[in-house]
This record gives sequence, structure tokens and C-alpha cells, in this order.
Amino acid sequence: MDPRQPWVVPLSAAADCPEELVGGKTAKLARARSAGLVVPSGFCVTTRAYKDFLAESRLSKSVAMELGRKPLEDMRWEEIWDTALRIRSEFLRAEIPDGIASTICLAVAEITRGPVAVRSSALGEDSAGFSFAGLHESVVGVSGEKAVLEAVRRVWASLWSDAALLYRRELSLDPMQSRMAVLVQEVIVEDRSGVAFGRDPRNLQSDCAIVEAVPGQCALLVDGAVDPDRWIIRRPTGKVVQWRGGVRDQPATDPLLEPKDLDNVFGLLTQVETLFGWPPDVEWTGRSSQLTLLQARPISTTEPDQKDNRSWYLSLRPGTRRLRDLAKRVSEDLIPKLEAEGVQFASEDLTSCSDDALADAVELRLDALHKWKKIYRDDFIPFAHGVRELGRYYNDAVHPDDPYEFVGLVKGQDMLASRRNRLFAQLAGNLRDNPMLKNRLTRLADRAASTAQTDWLQALQPLREIAGGDEFLDELQRLARDFMDITVGSKRLTDQAESILPNLLELAGSGPSSNREREHDETHDPQEVEARLLEAVGQGRRDEAIEVLRVGRLSWRLRDDDNLLVSRIESQLYRAVGLGVERLRAAGRLLKEGDLSEEAIPVIVDALRNRSQRTIELPLREASESKASVRSSVKPRQLVGQPAAPGIASGLVRMVKGPDSFAGLRSGQVLVCDAIQPMMTHLVPLASAVVERRGGMLIHGAIIARELGIPCVNGIVDAMNLLDDADFVTVDGNLGIVTVGPPEFDIELEVTSDGKN
Repeated sequence: MDPRQPWVVPLSAAADCPEELVGGKTAKLARARSAGLVVPSGFCVTTRAYKDFLAESRLSKSVAMELGRKPLEDMRWEEIWDTALRIRSEFLRAEIPDGIASTICLAVAEITRGPVAVRSSALGEDSAGFSFAGLHESVVGVSGEKAVLEAVRRVWASLWSDAALLYRRELSLDPMQSRMAVLVQEVIVEDRSGVAFGRDPRNLQSDCAIVEAVPGQCALLVDGAVDPDRWIIRRPTGKVVQWRGGVRDQPATDPLLEPKDLDNVFGLLTQVETLFGWPPDVEWTGRSSQLTLLQARPISTTEPDQKDNRSWYLSLRPGTRRLRDLAKRVSEDLIPKLEAEGVQFASEDLTSCSDDALADAVELRLDALHKWKKIYRDDFIPFAHGVRELGRYYNDAVHPDDPYEFVGLVKGQDMLASRRNRLFAQLAGNLRDNPMLKNRLTRLADRAASTAQTDWLQALQPLREIAGGDEFLDELQRLARDFMDITVGSKRLTDQAESILPNLLELAGSGPSSNREREHDETHDPQEVEARLLEAVGQGRRDEAIEVLRVGRLSWRLRDDDNLLVSRIESQLYRAVGLGVERLRAAGRLLKEGDLSEEAIPVIVDALRNRSQRTIELPLREASESKASVRSSVKPRQLVGQPAAPGIASGLVRMVKGPDSFAGLRSGQVLVCDAIQPMMTHLVPLASAVVERRGGMLIHGAIIARELGIPCVNGIVDAMNLLDDADFVTVDGNLGIVTVGPPEFDIELEVTSDGKN
């Protein structure tokens, strides 16, 4: 090993080392310590140790392979999360070389016998150009050699977290050039801690500083677990202009910091700013003469960058407290209100109301849809991270060979889509067991599809004349009312008899898939997977693990339900809009027909209220072709994507681009689509395999394919442009490859039979 690039550098010597060796956080704290500021003792595990660990474990090749599957700029967030999870799992299963491990353990023993904090110190971290604040991992209160080495691996792996990769993509940084040093410090336990800003980041024009303090450790503030006291201080004078007490167990009546404590924190800000030349963001602990600097970096918001979406990326992975709060808010407040509003809209008779009242109903539903879409972004999407946090928690504890073993923990959740699919399968089974009923429905299906969209169930009333017909039709009405009142695009599925009935009849003819489901489900039995988790965390963390399980399972169930419930609000919007269009058409006031766009809604509302307008022309959504207007005349032999559900299956391609193409799916075909939405998961049991443009192991298509034992490859960017209906393909869900054309051995047989060896 080059003595100029050791594996470990004491913090006392790190100020003389290049930042390329010790990283941004270590370099700044080492410089502050050299300037006389009080900094916890510690050492740096250098980037050289990180590089040697990668080389020894061959992780560089694994990382390169993961990032080489697809350009980072083409990956959706879910795909980046999957990539990060697989990389993290590889890091946690790899052993740190003995020489590096023993050097780290000796260094820990030299600084303290108590717990340590293991913190990220990536290249460029805590710099004025790139903050990376919150994007890499820190582990506080680590005790024991094994736990310290585990924490070091976790920090190394966080260089490849989903948020860090997203941030690097946003800033056009090459992640393969990233390096991670790790700062290990003794834990200083004081009764007061906090953060401070040399300038108010909320109002960059004011000449004020901000100090925040909490009782106990600074991590309680950084993680959002405790509401802080906050002071606003005038910079030129150091005078306090405002104090707000934190909202904690008891109302705050006295400030957490005495005037002399506050003066010392303000003085620390001044010293750091003088030393580095920029207004700092610092973390500190202690009071008066015991004040200790924990971190110093530039205020990243001093010069806002419109491209910096770090706060949005971080909101996608809320911490433990935020997830717990979201679980309560989403499950007990938002979802019940969302469901109730959809039911209320569906129960209202709009056919007999006046044009003005119908216009009001349209606007009411449009406002509701916009409201719920905002809530979806602000609350539902962050809460969906609960299942991802469950995956990270499980893999950190169990270190499974399969990084997706944790999916077994969420099997069997009672989701709306699952209830719909069970009812769909039940109806298909009734038809399968009652040939007379099936034959009559087959004859009536065309008539139902040709009736007015809202009256197709009425066209099926003759089914009641057949034994079992009453029960079947009642259940079919329940399917349409409770589960198909949703939209795909701007089309309501409950109006699409031409989609629902052919799918139902096709499923009735394909036979039950229960054997396949049961065989596949045995691979990751939920009880066995849960037992492995509880055994791995031990009795001391059992309650913690059960809470993570609870939130993760709730997150998994509601991340599907929220899509369908918001879609019901949209369906009810288009029910009202459709009635408005019918009235305008009947009055001869419509000049153009086509698929409605949301831009047409205000025009319809205005026309309903302003009956003096003779005719109107709506901005309609034209039937669109595939995104790529030019298709290659030569198909690639193989398409490479992400292996999302294991198995191999061959069949003819059926492109599903919207509800109009649902009816064309036949049993045994390969379903190719942009993405399996919760609104269309009932189609998947018909398919022999699934191919999707959108990628991710936790998106709906991948999950239902794994539950059914159907191969799935997703994340193929041009899948919708490179494949056509009736193409013969072989889907390899183990390798993530779709082969176009007959298998190689079939080609060999054809060549042999032609005598053209």
C-alpha cells in the first residue's frame, strides 16, 4: 500500500491530506480542528480503502453492470431505486478485506471505547457547488467491531443510493467517478444540540443568522424527530430579534439556550465563516465552553439552482417519523375521504339536472381531481416509500441472496385491485362451470357493446332467464360499479363493455391459474420471510421491526388503492363531462368529435352556461400513434431490460396501448405495454409473459407477474416501437432479455430441413 494513501488517517492529520483522499466533510472538520475549534476526535477511512475494497470484492464490475443496463438519464426513479437496492445488497454481503478491517478496528479503539458516529465524506460533499446534504448515510451510536464495519459498508453503499444517483444525474455528474471516504468520530453526549445558519436560508436578502436547538442529540433535529427552538439573530450586532419555542411534549416557556450559550453558537458561526469565507450551515452540540462543532458546510440555498431537485428526491424517502405520521394521515384521514368523495360523486344523478347545475358538477369534480392529484404528489408518493424502506430494512438485517426476498412480506394484502381481480376470476369461473350461461353471454356481448355506453348492463338482462344468471349479473354489476368506475386516459372502463366482456370470456376459456399461483407463492412464504427478519434483528429490535412491517404493508396496499381511488374521481369527472357533451351534441352545437382532453373541459362548461353560443369546437385529443413515428424495417434480435419476474415463456405479441386494445388480448399472448397500471392488472392472468417500457421491481406489472408466476421483463425503453402485434417473442424473466423471432434451435431445425447447413 502506498504510504501516501493510507487506509486510515487520524482527524488530527487529515488537514494535511488532499480532499481526494479524505472527502469533503473530513477535510472541513480537520481544517476547523487545526484552527482551534472543538471537534470530536476521530479518523477517516480514506477513498483508498474504498477503492481497495471495491477491487478485492469485484464490486466495481457489479456497479458498472448495474449502471450499464440502461443510461441513467433514461431511468425512471423506480428503476434507479432498484439499481441502488441491488448495489446496496452487494455491498452489505461483501467482506471488507482483513487488512482494512483490522486497521479500522484498531483506529476505533484508539479514539474511544464508547459508541461512534460513522458518517459519509464523499468527494465534493459539503462543498459550495454540490451539497449532497442528506443524500448519503450516517450511522450514529455504533458499538462493537462488527457493527462498525457494517456501518462503514452502509456508508460506502450510500454513494449509490437512489437519491444520490438522481442528484448526480441532475447535475450531470458521472457516478462512476464518485469516491467515498468515511469519517468515524466519538459520540459526544450533551443536553443541547442543534444547527445554525450564517444567513437565513428562507430569506437570503435579510442580514440575519438562524440558530435552532433541541434537547439531546443533533440527530433528533436533523431527522425531524423533535421540533426545535429557533432564534433569528441580527448579524451585525448579534442581537436576537425573534425566538420561537419548539412544540414538544410540554409547551416551551423558557428558551433551551441561555444568552451566553446563544452567544457562543453565534460566535461559532462567525469563526467558521471567517475561516472558510462563506456563510456556513453548521451542526453543533453542547453549551458555552463545552460547545463542539459536528459539521460545517456552505449554505446550499444561498444561490438557488433551478435544477437542484434534491429536496424533492429526499421527500421520496421520508424518515421513520415522517413515514409513521404519513401512515396515520393517509390511512385514517386521506384514503377514507378520497373513497367517500368518489362514492358521493357516483351516487349523484346528473341526468336530470339543469345545464348550469351540470356545469357546476363538472367544475366541482375537476377541482376535486386537482386537489387529490396534489395530495397524491405530496403525501401518497412519499408514503409509497414505506415498502421500499421495508426492503432496505430487511436486506440490511438479513443480507439475503435475493435482494427482493422481502417482497414476500407484502404478499396477500387486501388491495382494491386484488378484490377486483378475484371477482373477475370468480365470474370467469362461473362462466366456465355454466356453458349455457357462457354461450348466452357470448351472443349478447356484441349487442351490449353496441348499446349506449351507460346502458350495456341493461342489454345483458336476458341472462337472468338462465339458471345462475341472476347471481352472475348481480356480481357483474358489482364489478362495474365498485371496481371499473376508473379511467384509462380519459375513457371510463365502466362504459367499455367492448373491453370488459371479451376479457371475461377469454379468461373463462383459459382455465384457472390457481396451480401456477400456488406453486410460485411457495418460493417466498410470508410467514417464513417474516420469521427470518425477526430472527435477524433479535428480541431487542423486535418492536421496531414489527412497526416497519406494519408501515411497509400499509404502504404497499395503499400505494395501489390510491391510484384507483383517484382514478374514480377522474372517472366521475368524465361521466359529468360526457353528459355535457351529449347535451351539446343533441343540440347540434358540436363541430368535432374525438377523445376528450382536459383542455376541452372549460370549453364545455362555458358552453353549458352560455347557451347563446350556436356552435363550439373542442380542443380534442387526436388518436396518437406510437411515440416514434419512424420504425426500423429491421427488428433487433434481442431487447435487453430488467429481469422483473423469473421464468421463460414464448408467444405472440399483443400490444396494449389503451382500453380500446384490451379486448384483443388472447390467452397465452405476450402482453406488451407502456406499463401495467392498477386499472388493468385484471388482464395479466391471460398473458404468458409481460413486457413493459417502464422499469422497476416494485411497479404493478412486476409484482402481479411474480405473484402469478408469469415471466416479466421491464425497463425496455423502445418496447412499444420495436415490437408489433403478432411478433413471436421469447421472454426470459431470469436474464431480462426478450428474443424476437423463433428460438435458436428452431432456426437450426429450419436450416437443416432446407438442406442449407
